[in-house]
Amino acid sequence: MQLDQGWRLSQGDDAPLLHWVDVGFSQPTPDKIGIAVSGGGDSMALLHLYVRWAAQTHRPIAAVTVDHGLRPESAQEAAEVAQFCAAHGVVHDILKWDTWDGHGNLQAAARDARYALIADWARRHGITGVALGHTKDDSAETYVMRLARKAGIDGLAVMARQFQRDGMTWARPLWMASRDELRAYLQRNDVTWADDPSNDNADFERVRTRKALETLAEVGVTRDVLHHAAHKAAQARDALDHYTRNEARSQITAQNGDLILPATMDLPAELQRRLWSKAVQWVGRLGYPPRATSINHLRDGLALDDRATAGGCLAIRHGKTIRITREANAVKTLSAPTDQPWDTFWQLIGPHAPDLTIRALGDGIRDCPDWRDTGIPRAALMATPAVWRGETLIAAPVAGLQNGWNAQIVADFHEWLDAH
Repeated sequence: MQLDQGWRLSQGDDAPLLHWVDVGFSQPTPDKIGIAVSGGGDSMALLHLYVRWAAQTHRPIAAVTVDHGLRPESAQEAAEVAQFCAAHGVVHDILKWDTWDGHGNLQAAARDARYALIADWARRHGITGVALGHTKDDSAETYVMRLARKAGIDGLAVMARQFQRDGMTWARPLWMASRDELRAYLQRNDVTWADDPSNDNADFERVRTRKALETLAEVGVTRDVLHHAAHKAAQARDALDHYTRNEARSQITAQNGDLILPATMDLPAELQRRLWSKAVQWVGRLGYPPRATSINHLRDGLALDDRATAGGCLAIRHGKTIRITREANAVKTLSAPTDQPWDTFWQLIGPHAPDLTIRALGDGIRDCPDWRDTGIPRAALMATPAVWRGETLIAAPVAGLQNGWNAQIVADFHEWLDAH
């Protein structure tokens, strides 16, 4: 905590919100904090709270607004945030998003763009932590939306108070506050905010969910109840993650970038699913765990045949074990200089030269006479890194054709699992 607690407690009804901002980031608090501000009530309350926090702690802050250009009012709202920041001595930047191609889910695309743009902005300004204005209401709405999608424990868990994304630390200091509490705070402190008209547009799922919550409240399923349920789901998720990590150490073996699992496990179904999910996520270099349907498809495919694919991975049954390896098609277009990482996890050591590149071995396995001696299936070897000069194969270290080269996996699966 950075605030003088005597001062905080003297702030009356504002004291609880100032406390949440004070402990918004886990220790140590970032040397400089960024605040993502749309101009709406939640983010304006967050910004005003941080202005007061910075004045007391003498810690630097900066604010940023992403103008998606999707509504005619967005430019004016961003300008109003800039005016507020100028009046309070806060550095503020407006970022433009104009790369949407009109395809896919607009809100999802806008969210992804916002995170990426803000993370890049933060790095340029020496900021290591960015605060977001998500509230208890957001948690309740997300819970209902994911429930409608038949989400499991992970999907129903409350939004993380702090998380990593796009190489940046993000925090949600107001996760325990309600929108009503923040509107009351703004009114007490004479701070204006913009109301996004899209919040009344029933074309958006979140708007329909908010209206449904009004009906649910009539039977006692309030936002507080849903937030509590999401918190309990997070506790259950954390317990399952703990046992998943423990079981992974005894059940999963790493070998040359592949993972070896028992074909049968004497474990509860959910733990088995999690082990498979984490294995596919790691081998497939996926940013998020694959959907349960993908894992079911993979395992069902193995029940019918000895091979199945999902998430950029190939699963191969061999006796009592399953090998999860990279799918050759997923890496066939990847290319990198030999002194750079390839396919995220591979690093090659050898006589580097400017005219050499790393590409997947692929059909070059025909020029590896000793590949069978490795004990690794042919399909798995085809997805491993090889050194090429144009179309001439120079080395394929994993496939037994070394010629002075070695290949190393630079991300240990079990260490990665502990970190995720």
